[in-house]
Order: sequence, then C-alpha cells, then structure tokens
Amino acid sequence: MSLAIKPRPPLENQHFQVVVIGGGINGVAVARECARAGKRTLLVEQNDFASGVTSRSTRIIHGGLRYLEHGEIALVRESVREREHLLRERSHLVQPAHFLFLLNEQSQRTAMKVRAGLWLYQKIAGRKSADLSEMELMLVQRTLDAGHKWTIFNYEDAQCEFPERLVAEWMTEAVEAGAVVRNHCEVLAVDVAQGRARGVLLRDRISGKDERVDAGWILNCTGPWADRICQRSAVRTSKPMLGGVRGSHIVLGRFSGAPSSSLYTEAADGRPIFILPWNEQVLVGTTEVADTGDPGKTSPSSEEIDYLLRTVTKLFPKAKIAAQDIKYAFAGVRPLPHSPGNKAAAITRRHFLHDHTPDGAARLISVIGGKLTTAASLARECARTIGIKVAEPGMVAIAPGRSFDPMLDHEVLEIARAGSVSQETARGMMEWHGRRAMDIARMALVSAELRAPICPHTSHIVAEVVEAYRKEFAVTLGDALLRRVPVALGACWSESCSREAALRVGAVLGWDEHALGANLESFETERTAFLQRPSRGTRPLEAAAD
Repeated sequence: MSLAIKPRPPLENQHFQVVVIGGGINGVAVARECARAGKRTLLVEQNDFASGVTSRSTRIIHGGLRYLEHGEIALVRESVREREHLLRERSHLVQPAHFLFLLNEQSQRTAMKVRAGLWLYQKIAGRKSADLSEMELMLVQRTLDAGHKWTIFNYEDAQCEFPERLVAEWMTEAVEAGAVVRNHCEVLAVDVAQGRARGVLLRDRISGKDERVDAGWILNCTGPWADRICQRSAVRTSKPMLGGVRGSHIVLGRFSGAPSSSLYTEAADGRPIFILPWNEQVLVGTTEVADTGDPGKTSPSSEEIDYLLRTVTKLFPKAKIAAQDIKYAFAGVRPLPHSPGNKAAAITRRHFLHDHTPDGAARLISVIGGKLTTAASLARECARTIGIKVAEPGMVAIAPGRSFDPMLDHEVLEIARAGSVSQETARGMMEWHGRRAMDIARMALVSAELRAPICPHTSHIVAEVVEAYRKEFAVTLGDALLRRVPVALGACWSESCSREAALRVGAVLGWDEHALGANLESFETERTAFLQRPSRGTRPLEAAAD
C-alpha cells in the first residue's frame, strides 16, 4: 500500500496576529496558548520541532531542588506547581520518579544543609516523599564505592523520558486550535520598519522558496539562537541577551548494580550530577561549560565525557565501567541570561521576556531562559504580555479529552484488539501517544505492513511512523524516528535498524529507490551528528580509584 503525504501550502503574504519563531518546548507552548485564545498564529522552526535544546536535556520535570541553594523560592514554587499539573494531565509522558540524594564525607554539601533543603522542598510541594525501605537502602549502598561512608536521602520529582513527544502533542493541539506550523522553515529576518516589527521573511528549506508574512506580534522563542535572530534583523540590543552554557550528557548501557532509582550526587568539583534510569539505559549529566559557538553544531568535548564517566566509575567501581561502555554522548546549549563574571551554576533558571521597543522594534519580544518544567507557565506569561486573557493554572485541563493511564490493563487490551497488535505494542503506543493511541491502532488494522515493527528489536510499529507524517508534521525520517516515534534513541539501534526501518516505512509511504536512499542517508547523517560516539582513544578509566 502507499500513503501519499500532502504538500505544504504556501504562506506568502498571509497575515498572522502572532508569529512564534522557534519550535522547542517553549515556542510550541506559546503558539498553543495563543491559538487556543483564538489568535491566528504561525509557528516556524528552522529544523524540526524539539530538535534543539529540548531533545538535549536531562529529561527531568523537577521543582528545582538546587535552586533553593540560590534562594530562588518563587522559581521552585512555580516549578513544583507546573510539575504537579503535568503529572495530572500528561500521566502517560510525565511520571513520578524516586530520587536518591547521595552524600559522602568528601561532599561539599553537609547532611544538615541537604536535610533542611529537602524539608523546605517538601513543604513547598505540599507532600512528603515515601520513605525508602531498609531493603532498598541496602541494595543501593551495596553497589556504591565501599571506601566511603554514604548518607542517602530520598525525595520525589518527575521524569519525562521523551519531551519530544510532549512537544508533538502540544503542537498537534495548537494546530487543532487553528495554528499554522512549519518546521524546516528558517526565519531569514524579522521585517522592522518605522520602529515596529511588521512581519518575517522565511525560507522553506524543503521547497527552497522564500516567503514573507505579516505579523501583529512576533515572539522570538529560539532559545540559544535568540541573539542571532536579532542580529540578522538589525535589531540592536545594548548588550547580549544570552550567555550560552553547554550541557553534555553520556548514555551508558545498563550495567551491573545500575540503580533503579534516579541518583542526585556530586562530581569531584562539587557540581550536582544526575544518574538516571532512562529508556532501558543510564543517562548521566550534565556539565556546564561556556559555549558561544553555533548552537546547532555544539558537541560534548572529550574532557566533559571523561568528567561524567569518572563520576560514574567512582560511584560504582565494582561495575568496571569503561569508555567503551558509552553508547553515545550529546550536548545542548542552555539559553541562560547574559551574566558575565558569574558561575554558570549561579545564573538564574528563571525566564525573562525582553521587549524590543527600546531597541526600535516594538511588538517583538524575545524569550530568555526557560526550562521543560515551566514551559506552560512561560506561555501564559507571553500571552498576557501581548494582551491575551489567560485562565489561571488548574482552571483548564492541558490535555482535552480522556487521559490514559499506561498501567491500566483493560486500556491496553482495547487498543490491542482494535489494531490486532500485541499487548506489548499496545502498551508502548499508549505510553507514547496517550489518547491518540486508539486512532493509530485502528489505522494499523488496515494492513500487515502498518502493523509490522519499525525494526526487529522494537514493539513500536510502522503505523506510528505513518501517523507522525500524516498528523504530526514529520518531514524527514529523522523527524519521525528521533522525535515523534523515538525508537532510534533506544539501546538496540544500529545502522541495520536504520536500513530496516527505512525499507518498512518507505514501502508504506511509497518511496522509490532514490527517495529511500536519500531519506536513509539524511537520517544517518543527522543521527550521527546528534548522538556522538566518543573516540576510542578516550582513556578507559575502569577503576577510577585515584
């Protein structure tokens, strides 16, 4: 069978009340808020939605325990509120996570300080963490370096394993509310005339065509690219808005003694580090290194990889973890406010809205900062700033319609029967697609090709990828397999998986041999640039007992 994908209609000379530049979690949240308020909204992204900072994060939805060290009580309160909202309304994507805070006699933070911080954190959250059982505590302590005396605290936060999926859902809801969205569509410049932003000049990277649209308001939500948008638009700010800070991560296979809980500990220099169970692997991050280069080309340095690996090997010396155990590393640039002279850890994680009226560009606003947890509250603030009335948090559900609980077996059975797929496949569809899983299951019933696994190692099926192209604006194979149906982030994925997936998806979408080859080559190029394999020359660090 063959399913043709409709071409994108032109945008030339259209008028939008709001144009949002940048399709990360903040930009998508803003576009969704504006569209739901009835504003004619355009969302444009130079690459793919969630392909920048969003997909390169630590994937935690947290209240910001470390922010208490810097006295940012208001930010913690906001973050905790938004975390609870996401846990209620996106339970298939955002789930509670048990964290263990590890201290030893060399830690820079005292047990008293951590205990006080956790007490305050729980007070703000309004609920107490579940106590760790003696058996669980013994299992954790048994795996840690026996050369230290460990103090272990526990607390609750949340994890979103795939924020790319959260972005896809919010984007789809924005479109259902009337927004127009374009990925792979670059803003060449904001058109500024007579002291006001009038529109944007666009280049569709798929068709190669340049277009211009008019805009009532322009919201620059490009994260680490925000200053660049202003520079290419001849909007002069008195100083840079951003100070880029690179955060790098490594991903390890599940090793002997790998914790089932998420760990929050200190690296050798006292910086907080997370070691998280993630996607049947172990995610370790993050670093904080100044980075003023192109955010689209940032990559983890060998020093950062060694730094993260040394932290894990010192914590778990019995596991004999070596550089060869790193499956891949990735990095992103945090869009923190420009704060010359300040340490990265001390720079606020609050977001700010920069009104460019004093810069000669009224009705252009740049968003500075922001994080996964607070994207929805940032969107409400943006909407209010441009005159949109917004309901208070909690008065309107984020996800309209019925929400799914991935643990309910009868829901799994309903989807499995509707699509004639296994219960494992049905459960995976629920976890990634929530209430839309049933629609995908019904589509899968059409043919065996749609029910086929994307690659031999996954229970996720080709119908999910087809849905990404038809309903979630995937344009490239990377859009589909790295973000909408992110199987290519899994522990099994290899070049042979890429070839098999391209063949199976291409057969359904009607790709000829040339299209198949082009899609596969583009996908492998993007995946290799994003998920980098460390050089085999990296020191093994097997014992790291120095």
